[in-house]
Amino acid sequence: MTARTPEERHDGHRGGDGYGVPDGHGHRPGAAGHPGGPHSDKPGPLIGRSVPRKEDPRLLTGRGRFVDDLTEPGVLHAQFVRSTVAHGEVTALDLDAVRRVPGVVAAFDATDLGLGDITARLHRPPEEFTETAMPVLARRRVRYIGEPLAVVVARDPYAAEDGLEAARVAYDEREPVVSEAAALTDGAPLVHEAAARNTLVDVAPFATEGIDDVFAAAHRVVRVEARTGRQNALPLETRGALAHWDDRAEQLVLQTCTQVPHQVRTVAAGCLGLDERAVRVVVPDMGGGFGLKCVVGREEIATAAAALRLRRPVKWIEDRKDALTASFLAREQHYDVRAAFAADGRILGLDADIVCDMGAYSCYPFTAGIEPLMAAAELPGVYRVPAYRVRGRAVTTNKAPSAPYRGVSRPQYVMVMERLFERAARELGVDAVELRRRNLITDFPYTGINGITYDPGSYRESLDLCERTLREEGWYERRDAAAAAGRRLGIGYACFNERTGYGSAAFAQRRMDMVPGYDLAEVRMDPGGAVSVTTGTMSHGQSHETTLAQIAADVLGLDLAKVKLHQGDTDRVPYGWGTFASRSVTIGGSAVRLAAERLGEKLRRLAAARWDVPWEETELHRGTVRRRDVRDTEVPAVPYAELAALAHFRAHLLPKDLEPGLTATASFDVFHDGTFSNATHGVVAALDEDTGGITLLRYVCVEDCGVAINPQVVEGQCRGGIAQGIAGALFEQITYDERGEPSATGFLDYKVPTAQEIPDITLFHLETPCASNATGAKGVGEGGTIGAPAAVLNAVNDALRATGTELDTLPVTPEAVHRALHGA
Repeated sequence: MTARTPEERHDGHRGGDGYGVPDGHGHRPGAAGHPGGPHSDKPGPLIGRSVPRKEDPRLLTGRGRFVDDLTEPGVLHAQFVRSTVAHGEVTALDLDAVRRVPGVVAAFDATDLGLGDITARLHRPPEEFTETAMPVLARRRVRYIGEPLAVVVARDPYAAEDGLEAARVAYDEREPVVSEAAALTDGAPLVHEAAARNTLVDVAPFATEGIDDVFAAAHRVVRVEARTGRQNALPLETRGALAHWDDRAEQLVLQTCTQVPHQVRTVAAGCLGLDERAVRVVVPDMGGGFGLKCVVGREEIATAAAALRLRRPVKWIEDRKDALTASFLAREQHYDVRAAFAADGRILGLDADIVCDMGAYSCYPFTAGIEPLMAAAELPGVYRVPAYRVRGRAVTTNKAPSAPYRGVSRPQYVMVMERLFERAARELGVDAVELRRRNLITDFPYTGINGITYDPGSYRESLDLCERTLREEGWYERRDAAAAAGRRLGIGYACFNERTGYGSAAFAQRRMDMVPGYDLAEVRMDPGGAVSVTTGTMSHGQSHETTLAQIAADVLGLDLAKVKLHQGDTDRVPYGWGTFASRSVTIGGSAVRLAAERLGEKLRRLAAARWDVPWEETELHRGTVRRRDVRDTEVPAVPYAELAALAHFRAHLLPKDLEPGLTATASFDVFHDGTFSNATHGVVAALDEDTGGITLLRYVCVEDCGVAINPQVVEGQCRGGIAQGIAGALFEQITYDERGEPSATGFLDYKVPTAQEIPDITLFHLETPCASNATGAKGVGEGGTIGAPAAVLNAVNDALRATGTELDTLPVTPEAVHRALHGA
């Protein structure tokens, strides 16, 4: 392992906050924008360099093309009639008045369109999984407020909205189930008749023999019961779709903002009764996804169905109210976990009961198991846990369904584990950071009690550097001085790992009907020597146009400007799994690297044939092929453009074993447990005695994502993730009243942090290269979000230490802090 430490740390102070907040930023040597940093105008390898993002000139000058920027001649606009009750039977749905509204062209309900259902499956026994079908448009039963009942198609968006107001719907209302506790109550109303006790998933994958004896003999047993609130992933761009029928191609073309275009194609073809060849899904620029868009939505399928029915282009753009109330949500979880500790602080065992409120339906393709299966499998995290028992359940309620959201259960279970260590440290009289050190995994590879093998990481190193930073900056002294002056200051930490690069083997353990994992790439050189890269991954802000191009250009020794990435088109890649679970560089990037290497071999074979030498005696060098054993002055190197022209235009001169053209494809998969990034986050928080307000004064993140293809992109991912984690820790939550009415219909009700609430963030980068993929990179897309809630909550509880009160519910509100401070 190569540990990269900061060159320097500036300890300038920002006045006026009363705590002396440092304004420093830590960087590994050579970080972009700092002395010695790599720049794109310097020769040498592109991997590890903060080259400017290729996307930026287009996106920052308003030339991006998002779904709402797209149009087609004669385009119509769609909106959805949605249920106004959380649970009931539709006794009447009258669309006749809708069709008479000026500007309305058509209105369709489920019977009119006759679509198949969206059904996500796990291959598990009935006692572990209950299958539920999600109709594209509800037929008779409605299961949450906002569920789509009919689609109204009009000449403009305003007429479509007018049409919604003319719809007449009558219901036979039923009692809704609006919490996981209510769902599991004996005699509770059933959201789905097939789901006994409203349970869709109930698994107990681990139960160490003799674990009850472990707890009985333990020196100390601590318990944490924690809850986290329901959130929306809140991408800047809401969902949307534009569909039209292409007569010439005999294809339905669906342009939509999705992270998983091929899965959308599969579902659209199935629901519409078309061959997959007859559906083309194209993704333009996309303004964020965060997991919300890595499942298949009902509205995009209904929009496609309306376009197919009318043979007219149809466009749907989700407004923010529908995004908050009727789109996919996440994060509402309840943990009841015990941990057994020895007298010396070693953890002896974990016993966990995890319940996730997944809303009304299973999402496709991951099912309602996405959150409980993740949490049950990976709860032990970075710690050596010798005994483990867990039960994970997904319950169904009368709320909008859940989908993956950046981190998928890891922000929650990391919070629980870190709370356990904080509580155990207090009861054992041990420093909490030292207690973590005694239990961190330090010998790699390490196979845990959960059957997962962890590849090398810098768990101990990241914790040490994070703590040392806060100590050297004087925060521990400031905390003590603040307490003496009657002010509340706290320091909190979170240690965690993040499994990334899930391959088919890891996903197969979930027993999904569709098993993601592999990805495909094509690298093609045109006759002039420029390169096109096509991949099955899908960028929604991760800079794939830059980072994947860096990988290909690095292999081929090309200038980055000569490489162009193509993604998000199901007609260009046979099948791809898109972007989620921090897989794009680890899996997709590895496929790109392998394809680029194969293309490089073809170039070398062409040149070797010219010189009549074995191709192994040639090498790629700055856009040319040269002989290894002869200097340029003796045998000139051959430019790629010359070889490309030969391959395309003079096929009769090619060696018999080489086909015309210059195209190479490759796939990449992982047939083990994947790779693990890791990090430690440290937070300093101040509490306001009068209001309970929480101010974050300092944030330090020490992360290790292996080889950073583009350090500037890595930093952006970390900073954005941390901001989202802080949002979940302190601000964002959707609640429901007893009728199942959601509390948040806009930003007046759904609290989102601004830049003012995000503290200075210092990032330190360690580097433990991954040995099991072609890039050495580990995923980094979710780590910031995973660590922030635990670190923030621990800092708040540290500030409350004198009160004897601890908080274990997120988001932490000023009201909860005020009650804790004043003993209410």
